[in-house]
This record gives sequence, structure tokens and C-alpha cells, in this order.
Amino acid sequence: MSTHSDSTTWLADLRRRIPEVPPTEAMAQQAQGALLIDVRDDAERAPGSPAGALGLSRGFLELRIEQVQPDRDHPILVLCGSGTRSLLAAESLQRLGYRDVRSVAGGFERWKSEGLPMTAGALDADAAERYARQLRLPEVGETGQAKLAAARVVLLGAGGLGSPAALYLAAAGVGQLTLIDDDRVERSNLHRQVIHADARVGMPKVESARIALAALNPHVRVVTHAERLQAANVETLLAGHDVLIDGADNFPARYLLSAASLRLKLPMVYGAVERFTGQVSVFDPRNAASPCYRCLFPEPPTRADAPNCSEAGVLGVLPGIIGLLQATEVLKLILGIGEPLVGRLLSFDALGMRFHETRLPRDPGCPGCGRNAVFRGYEDVALLCASAG
Repeated sequence: MSTHSDSTTWLADLRRRIPEVPPTEAMAQQAQGALLIDVRDDAERAPGSPAGALGLSRGFLELRIEQVQPDRDHPILVLCGSGTRSLLAAESLQRLGYRDVRSVAGGFERWKSEGLPMTAGALDADAAERYARQLRLPEVGETGQAKLAAARVVLLGAGGLGSPAALYLAAAGVGQLTLIDDDRVERSNLHRQVIHADARVGMPKVESARIALAALNPHVRVVTHAERLQAANVETLLAGHDVLIDGADNFPARYLLSAASLRLKLPMVYGAVERFTGQVSVFDPRNAASPCYRCLFPEPPTRADAPNCSEAGVLGVLPGIIGLLQATEVLKLILGIGEPLVGRLLSFDALGMRFHETRLPRDPGCPGCGRNAVFRGYEDVALLCASAG
């Protein structure tokens, strides 16, 4: 059986083998480029953490460290609550081949007592538990979760594409979801529009969706507009958001969205479905190389050439797949991670279970974003679509 004396001896031996630095010196080394890792659990970090520290729980340190810092010679500082767990964490890093590892003596308690800079905890206990799995991703962490909480996403359509996108964005902790849809829930919607329920047939879709989202995550603010997107209201409804999800089922709305996206510098995550196939892309006017929606469809097709789901039919799971791909692109844009589908059109064939990627460059002659493009107002855009018939 282990004794107190044995524990004291073991800890003393560990301190002989692991260099320790006081918090003030750790902060100085951090300013010179050293990586400071806070190995406390998510809930412990919720009240606050040293400024600039990377939150990476002790239990996941060995699994994630190579993704965070592959250079075995890069200086690493490890901090815990009081300075003991950080010694163990530093020892683990040494075993993995990291050659310049130090433990912060006294841990966060001493850091705080000495009045050193801190980042206020963005997460309360509920958030730390709710988002625990994605917080463990180094690409998200508490900083990324704070970005999600501050983000405002507007969804045109609370139907087949908007349903899965809204549910997963709410689950991920996006701070505000704005839903625009003037339709009511019909029983024929339910096989694909999974945010709605049989008991809410006849209810405005935005209200039905709000109920479902509030039940899933009451911390997300849901703003609803039970109105049709038109030339007169498009900028008013979209302004002030960070990302736009195109879940429209008609071309007039998409052309209005595209025009507003360009004028408001608002990234547009496009999605479309028909029968057994779907498409996804990202049109980001903040990126000088990004195409816009009209680079893909310069002029609106006729109704006969592009029927909607009520006319052509759709496999119920297909909007779910495409809507989730749209939600994924939104999260990447908010977090600033990965490679968004800018300049690429991703097509999906459900029957063949195949994805196909097509390069989609910006068109210099595009009537929407080309060098000679002229915006004459949203009413002109609406007339353009009306003339297509």
C-alpha cells in the first residue's frame, strides 16, 4: 500500500526530473513563442484561463498534442490547477519525445493570485458539458466555442435543407439562428423536413422550427420571420448576419439572395436537391477569387427546366444529407478551419452513392460579380426571374 511518505518521495523525484518555472517566467516565455497548455478539465477552465493558453484536458493531451504542435523541439509550458497534474503531463510529453517541456509551478491558482493576465471563461458549467465533445477538438476549444456563440446565421427556408442545418447548428451552439419562411407545415413535408412534427401540421414553419430548436438547445436565440423574401425586404432581413444558408426552393429567392450576398459581403452557403441528386457550394464575396451564384447560373432557368420538389419529387433523406453538408460549411466558415467549398461545386448522387467535385472558377463576365456587372436594384433581379417564366 502506498503511504504519504511514498507519495512525497515520488513527487519530489518528479520535480527533480521536470523543470518548473514560476508563472511570471512562464508568461515571459509564452510571449517569446512558447506554447502554454492548460491541462485542466473543461469545467475547471470555464471560470477562466491564462491569457493565450490552449485548453487541452489532461486525458486528451497525448492523443491531440501532435495535431497541435508536431515540432518536438518547440518549447512547451504545461499548467494545471495547483502544479501537480502539470508535472505528470510534462512527463508524458517527454516520453513522446518533446525535448523542451516545463511545468508552471503553482498552476492556475498561483497564476491568478499573482494577478497575471487571464481570459474570462466563455463557458458556464452547462456549456462545458453540452459542448464537451467538440471542445476537445483543438480546432474548436473554448475559443472556437466562443466564436460559435457570437455568430449569427440566417437561413432562408425552414424546410428540407433548413431543417437539418438549423438543428445541427443549434446543437453546435451557434448563438443566433434567424429563420425566414412564409409557409405552413403540411403533412407532405414531414418525410424530409425533420424539424417539424405531426402535431404541428398547419403551424407556420418558422414557429414549428423555433419550438424544436428551443427544445434542443434553449441557449440559442431563434429569430423568426414568417414572410416571403422579396426585393423590398431582402437586405433588411439579411443584414447583420455572419453567414447565409440558402435553403430556398425557387430561383427568384436565390437570385435575390445572391445579389444581397454580394452587396452585404455575406458568405452564401448554397444547397439544392432534386429527386436523387444534390449540390453544395460556398459563394464568399469576402474572397476575391470566389465565384457567386450567377457564375454557376448566369440566368434563371424556366420552371420546366428546373422543377421544385413538389413537382419533381425527392428522396426524403437527400435534403438531410445536403443540409448537413451546408451546416458543416457554416461551422468551418465561423471557426476559420478547413477548406470551404469556395470555387468548388460538390455534387451527390444518392443512387450511385457517389460524390463528385467540379471546379467552379469566378467568371470575369458574370452578370452578378464580373468586372462589368452593374447592380440596378433588387426589383430588376425580381423582374429577371419573372421573365424566365
